Amino acid sequence: MAYFEYKGKKIYYEEKGEGTPLILLHGNTASSKMFSYIIDLYTDKYRVISIDFLGHGNSERLKEFPLELWFDEAMQTISLLEFLSCDKANLLGTSGGAWVAINVALERPDLVKKVIADSFDGKSLASNFADRLLEQRTLSKKNEMAREFYYLCQGQDWEGVVDNDTNSLLKFTHENISPFHKSLSELQVPLLLTGSNNDDMIRNDFEIEYNNILHEISQGEKYIFQEGFHPSVISNGEEFAKIAKAFLDKI
Repeated sequence: MAYFEYKGKKIYYEEKGEGTPLILLHGNTASSKMFSYIIDLYTDKYRVISIDFLGHGNSERLKEFPLELWFDEAMQTISLLEFLSCDKANLLGTSGGAWVAINVALERPDLVKKVIADSFDGKSLASNFADRLLEQRTLSKKNEMAREFYYLCQGQDWEGVVDNDTNSLLKFTHENISPFHKSLSELQVPLLLTGSNNDDMIRNDFEIEYNNILHEISQGEKYIFQEGFHPSVISNGEEFAKIAKAFLDKI
């Protein structure tokens, strides 16, 4: 098992395949295990590196998640890239990991080649984000498939991880903080936005939000799947991989 240190705490990561580094960034309440079903779709062309953010999966636990969780996870990702001495890596972040990926590119464009941001609310959180989050988390704790997913990603203490994440996001929305520390107009790398019209875990008008992002940046495109649950990278596995590879390999 491979680890690196960030602020005195151990963070777990995995590597598979060879080629240009492709960093997979998991969403909230998940871990690198969420990619286990689709990782082989990318290892034929890329050195695929997945991380368990602090407090998740095999990484060291936290008593309390930071208020600006997605920005802190971006700093963890930057620390990983520096630790591995990666040149320029591609980033694929899904759900909460999408905000992480964009934050990494905004903070350290020298470390990033391209970014794919999948299945997230967009530039800002929906006005009903907190209510939607509470409803989803309450239902998921009672849903057998969701509980199995939490256990797969976190182990026996999954409920504590979920509660920690929920509390952090509720505080974040209450403070009305932007997901990004810098303006999206400062983004210097190509960005692909992806999502599914059938995704009931992101805002209904996410495509409008995506368009707002594309108007603000200089190098961006989007691809919207008509089918698939949350997140698209998993539910549209093979089709998503084809779209992603075409974008990443484009000169």
